[in-house]
Amino acid sequence: MNESSAPPLSLNRYRQLQAARDIVCAEGRGLLTLAERLDQRFCEALDLLLACRGSVIVTGIGKAGLIGQKIAATLASTGTSSHFVHPSEALHGDLGRFRSGDCALVLSNSGETEEIVRLVPCLIDAAIPVIALTSNPRGYLARRANIVLDLGATTEACTLGLAPSTSTTAMLAVGDALALTLCQLRGFSQDDFARLHPGGSLGRRFSRVVDAMRPVEQCCVAQDSWSLREIYVRSQRPPRRSGAILLVDTEGLLSGIFTDSDLARLFEHKRDAAIDQPIHEVMTPSPITVRSDALLVEAIDLLAARKISELPVVDHTHRPLGLIDITDVLGLLPNQPKEQAEAPPVTDRAPSHGHDVARQRIAPAA
Repeated sequence: MNESSAPPLSLNRYRQLQAARDIVCAEGRGLLTLAERLDQRFCEALDLLLACRGSVIVTGIGKAGLIGQKIAATLASTGTSSHFVHPSEALHGDLGRFRSGDCALVLSNSGETEEIVRLVPCLIDAAIPVIALTSNPRGYLARRANIVLDLGATTEACTLGLAPSTSTTAMLAVGDALALTLCQLRGFSQDDFARLHPGGSLGRRFSRVVDAMRPVEQCCVAQDSWSLREIYVRSQRPPRRSGAILLVDTEGLLSGIFTDSDLARLFEHKRDAAIDQPIHEVMTPSPITVRSDALLVEAIDLLAARKISELPVVDHTHRPLGLIDITDVLGLLPNQPKEQAEAPPVTDRAPSHGHDVARQRIAPAA
């Protein structure tokens, strides 16, 4: 700030929040107006992008360029081959990144930016179709483009009316609309999304259950004809603590599950004698399961929707292959509304049985 600049304006907390809300509302109104402006030209742009045999090259400079980088990333991550090229770099050799069969998405609010004005003729000479994203339908970019997506006259949200804000928000929204509509038109699936997003928590959500489950060798598995005490004595303790016992029939197929909460309920209802009865009398028969080849997100959704803590993993014959324990996927669970999170667990069994978790143990008889 130089000496001639005005001193900073003093705003109390209320006025600060009001200014912020006014900015968000101004940009929101701009988007609502923009939504009404979308017309047949948007569909023509989709047709061009769908027919593109190469990549969608996105370009723009300044704030528009930054928005362009995000649009290119969104296109690429949702099934449309795309990358960003800086217009200045393009004029100094990066035109070699463009190939026959590509198409260009060019962002410029004014449509008159020097670098864009110099780049567009190069694209036209290379027979690369141009889709213009601009607020100036009479600017140089719009006049030379094959398709013009007119953002309309935008009023920037800043008090000076200068800093790109509403205009760049509009560009981003149209870019998202293009990418995500293309995603639908291409039939882009969850499997496709998982393939392109293997990293981080998002990638893990879209990995396979088999990659995240505790394998059956690390689970407590027992015959459903044994008593609970017999299971505790005879079964090898799994290396990782779990609140569930997977029960199988004489053919080795999953027949039920017994959790720590089931045990707690037996004691709560003074049914201590049940620990020496066959466990099939107190287990939960036909528990909710998931296939090993399902996406992990499906298992996570089941855990959240059914409010359960252990989910048996089975093969196509219903033979147990492992277990998804809620403690292994806590960071991936969707956020639940407070009132929903505090609601009593919903189960698929009689009130005396449970499929949620209470970490307790049973000791063998003396």
